Amino acid sequence: MILPLIHRRAVLSTRSASRLSTSLHRGAPIDIHPEVQDALETGKPVVALETALTTHGLPHPINLHVTKDLESAVRSTGCIPATIGMPPGIVAGRVKIGLEEADLERLADVQRTPRSSKISRRDIAPALAMKADGGTTISATLIFAALAGIKVFATGGLGGVHRGGERSMDVSADLHELTRCPVGLVSAGVKSILDIGRTLEYLETLGVPVIPYSRAREFPAFFSPRSGFETPWNVDDPLTAARMLYTQWQLGMDNGALIAVPIPEEYAEKGETIQQAVNQAVRESEENGMSKRGKDATPWLLARVAELTKDDSIESNIALLKNTALIGGQIAVQYQMLANQSISPEKTYYAGVDVKLKDNDALVLPQAKVVVVGSAALDISAQAEDMATAVGTHSTSPGNVTLTLGGVARNIAEACHRVGQSPVLISPIGKDTWGRLLHDETKAIGMRTDGFVERNERTAVCNLFLDGTGNLVGGVADMRITEALDMESIEPHIENNSPAIVALDGNLSSNTVADIIDYCAERKIQTLFEPTSIIKSEKILPAIEQSLNKRSDPAVTFFTPNVLELQHVHRKARLEWDLTSSPIWWSAIDNLSLGEAFRMDLARLAKRRMAVALTPFFRNIFIKCGERGVVVVMRLSGADVGKSGWIHGRSDPVRRYVVAHGDSGNEILVLQHFPPHPTTVINTTGAGDSFVGALLACLQDQSHALSSPAGLHQLVTTCQKAAALTLQSPSSVSPLLTTLAP
Repeated sequence: MILPLIHRRAVLSTRSASRLSTSLHRGAPIDIHPEVQDALETGKPVVALETALTTHGLPHPINLHVTKDLESAVRSTGCIPATIGMPPGIVAGRVKIGLEEADLERLADVQRTPRSSKISRRDIAPALAMKADGGTTISATLIFAALAGIKVFATGGLGGVHRGGERSMDVSADLHELTRCPVGLVSAGVKSILDIGRTLEYLETLGVPVIPYSRAREFPAFFSPRSGFETPWNVDDPLTAARMLYTQWQLGMDNGALIAVPIPEEYAEKGETIQQAVNQAVRESEENGMSKRGKDATPWLLARVAELTKDDSIESNIALLKNTALIGGQIAVQYQMLANQSISPEKTYYAGVDVKLKDNDALVLPQAKVVVVGSAALDISAQAEDMATAVGTHSTSPGNVTLTLGGVARNIAEACHRVGQSPVLISPIGKDTWGRLLHDETKAIGMRTDGFVERNERTAVCNLFLDGTGNLVGGVADMRITEALDMESIEPHIENNSPAIVALDGNLSSNTVADIIDYCAERKIQTLFEPTSIIKSEKILPAIEQSLNKRSDPAVTFFTPNVLELQHVHRKARLEWDLTSSPIWWSAIDNLSLGEAFRMDLARLAKRRMAVALTPFFRNIFIKCGERGVVVVMRLSGADVGKSGWIHGRSDPVRRYVVAHGDSGNEILVLQHFPPHPTTVINTTGAGDSFVGALLACLQDQSHALSSPAGLHQLVTTCQKAAALTLQSPSSVSPLLTTLAP
């Protein structure tokens, strides 16, 4: 039986929901933060975080800063952080799944609330009954994460078997909790003060999967990536880790799994020195009796190690905590994607048959605010199975062949759709099997298909050949159908929708690009040009030349190149098309004025002078710089200046922006750099398209996003999250972009 998406979500969380509902029905003292509750109900990824770290693991005020940083790291992956604890306050004696900032501050202020308890399984009921406050350990956090249906929990070091534990029987409750709670625990292994070998043996006895998150099977040793102990399994990407957790859910298994993440390599060299300090602290604890004081031993040991290493251990500890939070978020994203997938019935397509598409245009559809024009294609990837195999040796090779929806315009439209808009995609498809497949699968996503234009040509297909390591060997792109799309086929769709913005990709012909730009300029419709590739980026230049002969305003409202595409357009515009000698160009540059203050501000923009030189042609330029982030260049003029929050703005290097004011008061030039969102890369296809699609959607929901520093920051952050989610996804556009919708 095929379950609708909303029903599948309900089924996925039935067991945990029923347990939580039962507890709440009995009046259990549990509060779930509205943001966390909304995420759990609507299929957004959530990552649990503990608070024993806040109350007992780090000194004040570092503990508060780190706790907030961990939440930020989780959010950077597109997840909602659910920090769990029992904060002091007016309403004490309650567990909170998701904390407000004031709750975090109260828990972190150990000087004002020095009696905060360290809450393990055995402490939960007594602490709640006596209205105590405290930070939840791994075991308690696992319990409440499982109760709420949260599938991933990121932390520092797992408890385990203490040194000499075979005599003292000092074994952490964390280990047994992993047998009861179906949660993936993402940590840096076990605490450095423990007996790693015996802890791994005990976890094996308990049947808990132990999975190093690396290319090797060596279990990490907290401060060092190497412990000398190997495990049967390992993973090195978030999707595989998520599949493991999802498979456990499918099989109804109630145990969790330990995903052990090595400390970042740059901190590995310090590991040996820190481990020597750990060994010394352990010896001292045995000599002074601290080792026999139960849960008080660990905070004492950590403080002593920090003292011996002159706080190097704290720096390394913070680094590994942030690392596990980031990877935990990436795994949670992939898990939620698996959980949210709706299973479609298997279809059979027959080649060589002319197919008349069923027209959903008969429905009365609302006008779209966003229209996207360009390529819709099918991407076929063939990858050899054996890493040593060379594809193309006049023979077939065993491997994997995948077929996905693609095309730059289609990717942009899907991303825009998932982030909350309902764009019309104007794209040609053939009256063939591929066209039927493209139409039906687009419709299955929930996107509009009334913009598809049927042609008596082959549907666009891109066929890529990859070697065993995933590197591109070669391919064939049959995209001629898009080049043939003309304004006669496009104009009725734009006219019927009266959109606020029209986006077009570089797969269109130069003439069609120029016709669309001119049509939109005449009707005051904003435009966005996505250059697609270095060679295709220059297709915008005829449109700019045509516009310079008609009007003084920039031809294009938004331009979204990468660095190489920007360089190519700038070079072609200046040297071959001679557009920078136009009176319109000189007038636009001259209107910026040349006062001394402006000269100083403009000098600071020298490294991005190419983008500045293109502002007479493109009003807003969003430069995708890959692993270096995003640079935005905006030119405000005329009435926009007076309404802008930038009018009194000044350059702020700390916040990475420069504001240059013309002497006339009618021109403002803004340049801002946004650093990248750290993420694991599974697939680079579609990340830039996801950025552009999110940009289109956000511009409609946040109409004044460009008019202030805060608005621009929020806009670009959302677009970067969209790109990051797709980088973590095997799909050309991550389905989890829906988590970014308002």
